[in-house]
Amino acid sequence: MPDEDYMIPLGKAEILREGNDVTVVGWGGQLRVLEKACDMAERERGVSCEIIDLRTILPWDVDCVVESVSKTGKLVVSHEAPITCGVGAEIVATVQEQCFLSLQAPIRRVCGYDTPFPLVYEKFYVPDELKNLAAIIDVVEYAQ
Repeated sequence: MPDEDYMIPLGKAEILREGNDVTVVGWGGQLRVLEKACDMAERERGVSCEIIDLRTILPWDVDCVVESVSKTGKLVVSHEAPITCGVGAEIVATVQEQCFLSLQAPIRRVCGYDTPFPLVYEKFYVPDELKNLAAIIDVVEYAQ
């Protein structure tokens, strides 16, 4: 965090890491988890992940995500909310419409469960690096 005041442009994502094998999209606290998962994927399997921080989810940067998925052919979206009716579903629907002919594997969502959020069991509910790593490996190996 910068010490001085700053502004984040609405609807403008940031590419945190360039990659060629799979696009990984997240925001907020989930980004630390995604960076760990992508580090593990690179170390263990040589997978090059492009990590995109949406920064804002309404509006969200459709162009940035579509351009990245058109390049990699694969997408993993991760967030802490339940999988049903989460923002990830909107991202997946939009990317599928705009990148259908570029997709090399089914899009994967790594999200919370469709249950009330159990605070005492947060570490089991919130997607961790291992769940994200499994999704990354699944989409990369699907296309091989």
